[in-house]
Amino acid sequence: MFLDRDGVINRQVVGDYVRSLSQLEILPGAVEAIVRLGVVFRYIIVVTNQQGIGKGLMNAAEVEVIHDHIIGKVQEAGGKIDRIYYCSSLSSDNDPNRKPGIGMGLQAKYDFPDIDFGCSLMVGDSLSDIQFAERLGMRHIFVTNGKPVPYGVDCFCNTLADVPGMLHLAR
Repeated sequence: MFLDRDGVINRQVVGDYVRSLSQLEILPGAVEAIVRLGVVFRYIIVVTNQQGIGKGLMNAAEVEVIHDHIIGKVQEAGGKIDRIYYCSSLSSDNDPNRKPGIGMGLQAKYDFPDIDFGCSLMVGDSLSDIQFAERLGMRHIFVTNGKPVPYGVDCFCNTLADVPGMLHLAR
């Protein structure tokens, strides 16, 4: 299971970035959904673009504090996140690690060699998340958060909390 972060696990800060724990708002039902998904999927991997680092608005240590907090909340609820990968490059850098590039997916495969992209699922809320999934041969679920659904998505739902009940549709 691959998950995007902002807009899927936590509320996205419109026009800005989650720069500190005080700005982090985990979305209702997200932690519980991750716990339930961890029963179905061997690995829970988060892949997130964090260009706020590249813009100098925050640093890697601040992002890692946020990630450690998210992992801790999931662990407290009895679940797990195996790894969080992030790309700090600007969108203009054309970094292959930045979604829709597949670098973070390939790094996850390197770190967890038994990952099978053909049996994996990506949950995201942007076109770059869907393209990332398609380029790696994964199925995908688009989280709308009230936005229009892009053409060509496999499945869609309103929030991550809806995903565990939809898994039969995404196979």
